[in-house]
Amino acid sequence: MSIKWFKLADTMSAIEWQANDMCIVELNGKEISLAKRGEAIFAFAHKCPHAGGILADGCIKANGTVECPLHRYQFNLSNGRNTSGEGYYLKTYPVEMREDGIYIGFEEKSWFSRL
Repeated sequence: MSIKWFKLADTMSAIEWQANDMCIVELNGKEISLAKRGEAIFAFAHKCPHAGGILADGCIKANGTVECPLHRYQFNLSNGRNTSGEGYYLKTYPVEMREDGIYIGFEEKSWFSRL
């Protein structure tokens, strides 16, 4: 699997965070959610895989999960696993904090991925 990196911002403070430490950004033609927890940034799908709730309108729980505002389903920020027991999976994206800025990685599709 190959990852293509896209620069999101120069610094964490350059991102327009909501009061709940989350936001939605468009990068590489996709809307994704970001969550800030301490000095770490997590990137994931902007809609809940269950009923399409906007995750950036939810909250970050103390245990490191994002909670959907519609039905309170919770997902691990690091790996997207559903922690409230419903069996859904949230798409996550790798984040790198580099000297020149913050980058989000997207899997590059190859013809092998269509088989």
